[in-house]
Amino acid sequence: MKEHIMRRPLSLTPPLRREELRDGLLSAVDMLKRRRAADVPEGYLEDYVALKWLEWCGGGLKLTTVGENMCRQLTARLA
Repeated sequence: MKEHIMRRPLSLTPPLRREELRDGLLSAVDMLKRRRAADVPEGYLEDYVALKWLEWCGGGLKLTTVGENMCRQLTARLA
């Protein structure tokens, strides 16, 4: 059984963590689409939900409007 780890509220998380999450968002979304949520680094999905980039819907995670906009911005940077 996995131990529950107390996490700091995201508002207290250093700005570098937010950048790390942003940089991993496109990859995490791709893994979710391929049903590989277990491959997303531990803690990322919870933080994406806390940032309101992802939300639970029908037992699965989906992008919010904020998350979709973030993905568009990241994709435009890569182009």
